[in-house]
Amino acid sequence: MEILIITGLSGSGKSKAASYLEDAGYYTVDNLPAEMIVKFAEFCAASSGHYNQVALVYDVRAGEPFDILIDVLERLKADGKNCRMLFLEASTETIIRRYKETRRMHPLMTGGLSVEEAVQKERELMQPVRDHADFVLDTTSFSTAKLRSELLSLFDSHASKGGLDINVLSFGYKYGIPLEADLVFDVRFLPNPFYIDELRNKTGLDQEVCDFIFKFPQTQEFLKLLKAMISFLLPNYSEEGKTVLVIGVGCTGGHHRSVAVAHELADYIAKEGYQVTENHRDMSRG
Repeated sequence: MEILIITGLSGSGKSKAASYLEDAGYYTVDNLPAEMIVKFAEFCAASSGHYNQVALVYDVRAGEPFDILIDVLERLKADGKNCRMLFLEASTETIIRRYKETRRMHPLMTGGLSVEEAVQKERELMQPVRDHADFVLDTTSFSTAKLRSELLSLFDSHASKGGLDINVLSFGYKYGIPLEADLVFDVRFLPNPFYIDELRNKTGLDQEVCDFIFKFPQTQEFLKLLKAMISFLLPNYSEEGKTVLVIGVGCTGGHHRSVAVAHELADYIAKEGYQVTENHRDMSRG
């Protein structure tokens, strides 16, 4: 079982971090007092594997001395628990700007303190916690996509490259373009195996059909350009924060050309290190 304590300065992005980790498979709990963390860890350990990855958000809202959190962290580690702590911070100017944008009040703005004074007070109070953190991320210049990418890189060992899951989908235009497709490539310009008697009843997954389609120079040139475009696009989609990408490849009936090209493209994307699934929507139709 893995326990990740997410803490840090108010306005540094803890809630967003928790939501991204939840997407990655963590069970998340917000605003949990330190003593409850121990009880919750015991509950999770006895859950027969139902809570193997847990992310717990802890911050100044708990209203207790931060040395209690440090003590809890040490106790969990001493008990053999895989417990780590992530501390998020940002510049004072950035935190003030974020509070202005959300029109929320900083939790330490009591007794007439300004936002700047509250941020400085919290920074001083949480310095001992920061010193005990396993990971420290300064989110000052982070976009939401960058924060997500950093978290997946640190904590999601099963994440695909850049956290991007890709579905390569072949289809037939006569049955309509897939509504879920983000990118669509039309391969109806390629020589059609349908007009070869011995290939008509086969599909683009059969070697004889692939050999026919890929022997033409226009097919080779198209694949070269397509792979170059995909290699350019995928890291940019990841950086922008996209998590799912559907690539459609279409021919007339969805039996031969689109299937063969989609299969080749999916294999290429997998070799590039991305999580990819391959589907052939219309291959068995007609």
